[in-house]
Amino acid sequence: MFNFSAGPATLPLPVLKKAQEELVLYPGAGASVMEISHRSKAYDAIHAQAKQNIASLLDLTDAYQVMFLQGGASLQFSMIAMNFLAGQSADYIHTGSWASKAISEAKKHGEVKVAWNGKEENFVRVPRNDELKLDPNAAYVHFTSNETIQGVEYPVPPEVGGKPLFCDFSSSFLSGPVDVSKFSLIYAGAQKNVGPSGVVVVIVRKDLLERVPQGLPSMLDYRLMAENDSLYNTPPCFSVYIVGLVTSWLLEDMGGLEKVKAHNQKKAQLLYFAIDGSGGFYRGHAQKDSRSLMNVTFRLPEEALEKEFIGQATAQGLDGLKGHRSVGGCRASIYNAMPLEGCQALRDFMVEFQKKKG
Repeated sequence: MFNFSAGPATLPLPVLKKAQEELVLYPGAGASVMEISHRSKAYDAIHAQAKQNIASLLDLTDAYQVMFLQGGASLQFSMIAMNFLAGQSADYIHTGSWASKAISEAKKHGEVKVAWNGKEENFVRVPRNDELKLDPNAAYVHFTSNETIQGVEYPVPPEVGGKPLFCDFSSSFLSGPVDVSKFSLIYAGAQKNVGPSGVVVVIVRKDLLERVPQGLPSMLDYRLMAENDSLYNTPPCFSVYIVGLVTSWLLEDMGGLEKVKAHNQKKAQLLYFAIDGSGGFYRGHAQKDSRSLMNVTFRLPEEALEKEFIGQATAQGLDGLKGHRSVGGCRASIYNAMPLEGCQALRDFMVEFQKKKG
């Protein structure tokens, strides 16, 4: 089947085969990755390779540190505010469901100002820079690069006048090149584009860690996690191992993030062309200049037709197309590991379904 689920999402077949090959006995370790100590030389090499792969893909300088943490992106909503909001306010750009969750958690730890809110328009686009109402005294500005549920994505990061820029990159991480120098902190749950659930990648500018207050719970302290190279406690070793394999695949098999983006654009165009050419039978949720390359969201004329569409698609091996319960409709998540053939198969099904029901 082709897995169009929003996450946990499909993984590259070469990665699955490599993990299968090494599952029982990791080379040189005498045991499975899931059995060896996180203090062992074997795991040290796995950990270091995964970090180096990410640094290579993003051209990271020594000014940044890569961390592998737990709790997913959802815990980062709280950690960011706990570590960097103390006594100040922060600006949040509200583009959809995940931005809403980030705002809600941050408000528990300090003052939050919403610099732009797309709710009245039903979250169909990202804001223009001239629409942002930014506080010059904000501790940081936070935005969500890609709203998985609404299918809305930033084509380029917002301009925030030099304020520290934080970003939830969960569903678009490593889907294309990113100029990390524009950011002070980015984070991403791995289970969309770079691995299985269980680990979140955090990339932080090292000088920002000097702002972390004393007295935070150890597991929620970015500075402590950085000082211990994400090894303060037992990390999710197997998840980090898979991240290492996926990022090696992005580097070696896919040829780097420029080629990854071109591949993702080609996949998304197949589906958006089917939507735009349907004469209104399929209706995309996002405005064209804010469309996601990762999550293609659309509606059919009636909910009964949507249910039938999803049921027939699943029967043909096109799984996970049901939209999020909060917005309904259909959603095709086409992350890095979704092959072009999967999008071609879905496009063909969409065309045939319209011929029968349109």
